[in-house]
Amino acid sequence: MCAIDGFAPIVSPNATVLILGSMPSIASLNRQQYYGHPKNAFWPIMAALFGADPEMNYQQRKAILIANGIAVWDVLQSCHRSGSLDANIEPASIKINDFVGFFTEYGSIRHVFFNGGMAEKLFKKHSLPLLDQRFSYLDYQRLPSTSPANAGLTWAQKLEAWKVIKQPVVK
Repeated sequence: MCAIDGFAPIVSPNATVLILGSMPSIASLNRQQYYGHPKNAFWPIMAALFGADPEMNYQQRKAILIANGIAVWDVLQSCHRSGSLDANIEPASIKINDFVGFFTEYGSIRHVFFNGGMAEKLFKKHSLPLLDQRFSYLDYQRLPSTSPANAGLTWAQKLEAWKVIKQPVVK
């Protein structure tokens, strides 16, 4: 098991949507970017929805998300995990991100989408109980994981499910 620290969020004051993962994969950590594994469907989906093409440099892709009111973060701030699979996260090592502070600072966020079941499970167990009535306006929805480990759905099926993130941010 090795100690892993997550990334700072991709966010701006105009964000209305937050996409939450669980923790960056080894490939993402090595590349120092969200969803850095070449077979992860996240950036191809963002390309189809917003034009954030995986061939663009990371700063350009982040700027496109920000321009469309999309924030990206992970539920966990740090943990111990062997490999990249969420199933290998050591529960006793979990440290969550500060969502009370985050939602206070970025009060325009209204929709939280979980990138897979583990992100939702970790958030509901560790973070949701800390969010009081001030945050009752938040809408939560789980989407299929974009991870290559989620081979039960085709890319087209994942894209279809992920189209819902575009609805809240249509200007």
